[in-house]
Amino acid sequence: MTSQLDGLRQHSVIVADTGDIDAIAQWRPQDATTNPSLIFKAAQDARYRPIIDEAIAAAVDVSAETRLGEIVDHLFIGFGKRILELIPGRVSTEVDARLSFDTEATETKARRLIDLYEAAGVSRDRVLIKIASTWEGIRAAERLERDGIHCNLTLLFSFAQAVACAEAGVTLISPFVGRIYDWHKKSRGVDDIAPADDPGVASVTRIYNYYKKFGYETQVMGASFRKTTQILDLAGCDLLTISPDLLAKLAAAEGDVPRRLTPESAAASDASHIALDEEAFRWMHNEDAMATDKLAEGIRLFDADAKKLKAAIAKLMS
Repeated sequence: MTSQLDGLRQHSVIVADTGDIDAIAQWRPQDATTNPSLIFKAAQDARYRPIIDEAIAAAVDVSAETRLGEIVDHLFIGFGKRILELIPGRVSTEVDARLSFDTEATETKARRLIDLYEAAGVSRDRVLIKIASTWEGIRAAERLERDGIHCNLTLLFSFAQAVACAEAGVTLISPFVGRIYDWHKKSRGVDDIAPADDPGVASVTRIYNYYKKFGYETQVMGASFRKTTQILDLAGCDLLTISPDLLAKLAAAEGDVPRRLTPESAAASDASHIALDEEAFRWMHNEDAMATDKLAEGIRLFDADAKKLKAAIAKLMS
């Protein structure tokens, strides 16, 4: 009998949610995602010190005030380039979380990252720029997509965010299943939520059905999983980004994996089409207490880890 991981591969593209290059080499996913938290964790590993040294050496002809930021950009590209040597698909590289409410700055940073990738010999077609799913971030992604810079809209928790991303024509979204689940556990005062009632799975299912029913090309990539049942219940989602520990559990478990999400079931769903301008988006998103909490928290956490990464680099340089 085949493993659950092999069964899952029949229905969804498997993506590695890690900055650990050795783990990516082990699991050989189609794509890989990174973020400041994952890169900070990987950068603590002595095996990857050469990547840090290369990033430090590459950040020349810049002011002292901007050098750390430039080093971090080169570090992200260094990890991304090595990851791309191991996978056939794309790597996601994230824009600084502090820019989440600035359309112009987000666009400028994204273009800078693409320039660095292309200077390193990596085609923009193999890179997804990760941007927080704020109104400002979505507008930046809309502009970037017009110029062939593909975007992964992350920290997505509300249906309003998903609709706005689809209308903007972004390449891919990453709804955070596990963080939605975490919020509802805490809100309900429980230790677990039954799979049939999992709010994170329900959120991704609703988004998938909406996109497929109304013909949006934006892909849905379930992210931030806490347990394998959440992953298996989303079999058929366009992509699933999975941490190495959950990949290992899926590989070790045998059993059939039925497809849960299909274009046919989406077409038969009772979804109604909606259109959102900025005012409607902000109100609809604001009405979702979980989404407003988790988006704000996610931006703060990514920024905190970016600061830790800069501090670690500064210490190495001292």
